[in-house]
Amino acid sequence: MNSLRRVGTYFLLGVFGFLLHALPAYSQTAPAAAETGAQQLRDGQHDFDFHFGTWKTHIRRLVHPLSGSTTWVELDGTVTTRKVWDGRANLEELEAGNATTHFKGLTLFLYNPQSHQWSQSFANINDGTLSQTPLIGEFKDGRGELFDQETFNGRAILVRFVWSDITPNSHHVEQAFSDDGGKTWETNFVANLTRIAQ
Repeated sequence: MNSLRRVGTYFLLGVFGFLLHALPAYSQTAPAAAETGAQQLRDGQHDFDFHFGTWKTHIRRLVHPLSGSTTWVELDGTVTTRKVWDGRANLEELEAGNATTHFKGLTLFLYNPQSHQWSQSFANINDGTLSQTPLIGEFKDGRGELFDQETFNGRAILVRFVWSDITPNSHHVEQAFSDDGGKTWETNFVANLTRIAQ
């Protein structure tokens, strides 16, 4: 019986010793692994630097999205974007119109250094209210994609905003809606921007 107790005691001491040696090693490697994962996220706080300045824009807007309509209106205007917080935020002012429509908007872009993602919120001068649900996303390989979920005509839809074809003097943006969970997308806003020389 005593020998069994001795074996049991040695076994417990062995397990305890293993834990004493293993736990410090685990506690040292776990944060290191977490830090490595965090380091793999790309720092995108200057992804919108290309957008600073003044731009000519030509806009096409679908009049009645998600209705089967194919009626578009076209507008020409100016976009002015200025840097805030040393590039970790920026503010865009848009003014555009045609013979019958005049439009002013404001877009706020904010970079989240924890998630390494951007948010994009819009306000129309007609109601002066910043959108309650910002688009959220990031840039990969020179293309920015931001998404949110909104209610449109009483239905929950997904919204996607894409920044692409980026050069020092031009870029392209598109907005699209999906009412089937992202299986299909309908583009309803297209803009091409060309830099105005200072």
